[in-house]
Amino acid sequence: MKKAFRKYHRILGIIIALPLTMTVVTGMLASMVKEWPIDTGISARFLLKIHTGEILNLQAIYPVLNGLGMIGLLVTGLSMSGLFRKRKQPISND
Repeated sequence: MKKAFRKYHRILGIIIALPLTMTVVTGMLASMVKEWPIDTGISARFLLKIHTGEILNLQAIYPVLNGLGMIGLLVTGLSMSGLFRKRKQPISND
């Protein structure tokens, strides 16, 4: 079972890496462009269009896909961690 979760975790990680990285980076840059007096030549509005998936016309489903991907990574990661594994009771010699 652990081997299957490791496989799914690896596949999900590869699939979600680009969209999640794009969301994080554009969100940070949009905040920096808005709040700090830095002239990057890129407008915060354009960065937010990328951040929300609006530039690819995916604004309705992009956050849902990002969320589902992260939940999948969380579930497979936690299952591999052994936090929810039943521990064997020590055998007493009484």
